[in-house]
Amino acid sequence: MRLLTRFVAFGLALCLFTPVTPALAQLRARQLGLAPGVFTPGAHNAITDVAGVRVGHATLSMGDSIRTGVTAIVPHAGDLFRDRVPAALHVGNGFGKLLGATQLRELGELETPLLLTCTLCIWQVGEALAQYMLTKPENARVRSINPVVGETNDGQLNATTARPGMAAAVRQALAIADTGPVAEGSVGAAHGTVMFGWKGGIGTSSRKLPASLGGYTVGVLVQGNYGGVLQMAGVPVGPLLGRYAFQRDVQPLGGRSPSGDSGAERGDGSCMIVIATDAPILSRNLERLAARAVMGLARTGSSASNGSGDYVLAFSTSLRVRRSPDVTVHANEEIGNEAMSALFQAVTEATEESLYNAMLMATPVRSTSGRVNPLPIDSVRTLLEARGIRGSR
Repeated sequence: MRLLTRFVAFGLALCLFTPVTPALAQLRARQLGLAPGVFTPGAHNAITDVAGVRVGHATLSMGDSIRTGVTAIVPHAGDLFRDRVPAALHVGNGFGKLLGATQLRELGELETPLLLTCTLCIWQVGEALAQYMLTKPENARVRSINPVVGETNDGQLNATTARPGMAAAVRQALAIADTGPVAEGSVGAAHGTVMFGWKGGIGTSSRKLPASLGGYTVGVLVQGNYGGVLQMAGVPVGPLLGRYAFQRDVQPLGGRSPSGDSGAERGDGSCMIVIATDAPILSRNLERLAARAVMGLARTGSSASNGSGDYVLAFSTSLRVRRSPDVTVHANEEIGNEAMSALFQAVTEATEESLYNAMLMATPVRSTSGRVNPLPIDSVRTLLEARGIRGSR
């Protein structure tokens, strides 16, 4: 079943999900010549290139003020509670909320799918995820569950205090989670997000290491909702297009003069980054891997401002490092520290490209707060081509 992106429209007694197709004008990064690094992407250039990983979106659009949603990342198709994946968390800047973080760090493992949503939705989404897990027949005797839910604040477009229909959105995102291509842009948990003053989004990318380096796959998915001084492959796109943090406090940086309210922007916002890999890694090295994703984030022009919640969650799907709560002694086979360097490079590359995809695949979203448009792709193409960066037409 191919992955569907859904809009959720709620009436008094109606819950309706309908497909959404991204605008044809939007492009993935590689179509503009943005191909960070040296390693090759997987077949879909997505987190789902890690075998068994599934992604689902439920996009919630209600009336003229609700613009949010849920994105689900499911590590594998088995019993997640008893066949747990090792996991780790790295916090770049902790201005945010992350449900389930303390147990995740203490035990170094995931026992539920990982969900992303809006900043004030995490408790409702966490409750719905717990119910989803507890109603499974195999969990009939389970008395405690640790749902992990990340968030960004989509309040520029979304009425964050309203939070209608989140439980239905959770069920829908989990129900349609699938392998294969992943919908990107203004979908799911990123329906109402903003990046660098333009429309933000969900983005994803992957890297496949050559056999000489283990042949492992690393996949990344991001929920982009942050600011700073946008650059793409080192090109100062934000200043050249006249939109960047601290714009009213400095002289124009060789581009356009300040316009609108963009100059008041200080780079605040948040970014959730999820890493999956099939490399056999336990929580200690997964945390080291997660820390490298922040390097990819920085390459796009983020400085992790005071008001930015930048969180990275990493997990391994390898059968060689799975955990069971019923086993007293685990016999794991983990790769050594020296083998991590190629994975560090891969995750830095894939994170940078995922963030480009999040912006380039975004479509306009309007609410009572106004309309946020995506990056002007033709202008970006011109800036890149002027510096010898060319993609496909």
